[in-house]
Amino acid sequence: MRDVHGLLRSVWDEPRPPHAPRRLWRDWLLVGLLAVAVVLEGALRTDLQWRPFSAIFAAVMLPTLLWRRTRPLLALAVPVVTSSVIQLLTGADPAEMSASAYLLILLYALSRWGSGREALLGLGLISAAIVSAVVAGHIVSADIVGAFTVVFAAFALGGTFRYRARARMRELDQVKLLEREQLARDLHDTVAHHVSAMAIRAQAGIATAASSPDAAVDALRVIEAEASRTLTEMRAMVRLLRRDQPPEQAELAPNPHLDDLRQLAGQTRVGPSVNVEIDGDLDGVPASVGAAIYRIAQESVTNARRHAKHATRIEVRVAADDTSVRLRVSDDGDSTAARTAVTPGYGLLGMIERADLLGGTCEAGPNPGRGWTVTAELPRTGAAT
Repeated sequence: MRDVHGLLRSVWDEPRPPHAPRRLWRDWLLVGLLAVAVVLEGALRTDLQWRPFSAIFAAVMLPTLLWRRTRPLLALAVPVVTSSVIQLLTGADPAEMSASAYLLILLYALSRWGSGREALLGLGLISAAIVSAVVAGHIVSADIVGAFTVVFAAFALGGTFRYRARARMRELDQVKLLEREQLARDLHDTVAHHVSAMAIRAQAGIATAASSPDAAVDALRVIEAEASRTLTEMRAMVRLLRRDQPPEQAELAPNPHLDDLRQLAGQTRVGPSVNVEIDGDLDGVPASVGAAIYRIAQESVTNARRHAKHATRIEVRVAADDTSVRLRVSDDGDSTAARTAVTPGYGLLGMIERADLLGGTCEAGPNPGRGWTVTAELPRTGAAT
């Protein structure tokens, strides 16, 4: 009994899923198609006992479908309560038309987008409506099991999609968290490099202060520049860190840089060849931007080797100007359906997350002819969002 009470309590406290979409063009199309179905059924069916009244009721209640994601309980309650009250007061059955099956869409939406208490209240409401229909004589006792089976099937379907969406969201959050941690480690190593350079310059300035004051002043200028860059990197790192992590778990390998991109061309002797071209002035590009460009290029090349069927070459192009650093990785493989899936893989999501954290963009998609292209553009300053 205690377990059942705990389960009901957890369901009751379940919040609404985040980011419920509002009205879309598909919603208006659905209402329009159902309105046509109502008109046709009302005109063609002669076996309806309350034909004009049922058609008008169904047409008036159709707009509740537009609220089914933002106000799912209200969207279901309006037609169900109205229909039950009419049944009890007049004996008429306004939901006798087949088009009234749109109530199943409202049931699904309530389970998919409503909070736990809304779902339980809606389930109780529709159960009361079925009992009311039995009392009014519109549903015979033998059909009660079938009615409840349809109701619970619609609820179960909505709950299934709700669970799948939640599991997918957890996986995406994990990918984003891992990417943030990796970028934070890169920034940590960059800051450590700057601080080491400052310490060396300070020691040199102290050693030469007495004999060469100008050299000491130059050392101070370098320290000032390094300190400014270090503060920028530190601010970025503070924005990115989301949880504490023991220092011994941090990666000790040196961070990759833009110069390391050329190594991608020699990582394998089989499969498509990799050609790397770097253009523009790369001096002064922050290490975080260089590491991000390398990571995105590395992931793109790996994906191309793994998924680009019949590919013979992979082109990696990096171009830099005064404001941004741009990356383009393309292959000449087949643009098959497996590569053009709507749901992006976790590797691509990680690349998008890393670019977004640095204030840039990353996109991927098939070429007009053959092949697949990944493009990324990061601000040269590496300003984190």
